[in-house]
Amino acid sequence: MSAEAPLAGLVLAGGQSRRMQRDKAALEFGGETQLARAVRLVSRYAPATFVSVRPDQQDDAERRRFPQIVDQLADAGPAAGILAALAARPDHAWLVVAVDLPLLDAPTLERLVAARVPGALATAYRSAEDGLPEPLCAIWEPTSRAPLEAFVAGGRSCPRKFLLIHAAPLVELASPGALANVNTPADYAAALARADGAAP
Repeated sequence: MSAEAPLAGLVLAGGQSRRMQRDKAALEFGGETQLARAVRLVSRYAPATFVSVRPDQQDDAERRRFPQIVDQLADAGPAAGILAALAARPDHAWLVVAVDLPLLDAPTLERLVAARVPGALATAYRSAEDGLPEPLCAIWEPTSRAPLEAFVAGGRSCPRKFLLIHAAPLVELASPGALANVNTPADYAAALARADGAAP
């Protein structure tokens, strides 16, 4: 099944943005919100693209603009969104990205899609900072569902550790800054400065 699994898209937007003190999905870059930008980019490679939300976010004005997949697990972080997507379309692989990657670009996603290893549980980028997997810019295959469910049921929820345990193939970043995320107001200001004058 995995070798022929079509690709769907998932933008993880279910976080609480505590450190940012503002909803990260609604932050604007280049005249569009981070959420709208992420959906637009992912949709190039996965026409059926959804936004991952917590149950209490379904009616949020920004999130309800897009098709949603609602988390079924509480306190499982990004793994909850990935599992909800795998359950919603178990015959699909999922191109998963976090909403807080303002410098993510089409070539970075295109490189990941081209490097996809359908026979693995997932294909991810290697972090430019520590060499570890980047689970929130990755392709999760249908076969990852059962082992990820077992992982979370065992009290673990870190998708990076899951990819390490299962030796996911890692892709080298051509543009290391493309996966810089924004967690604080200072991060946001720095990303705005870096993005100033750059093509969307």
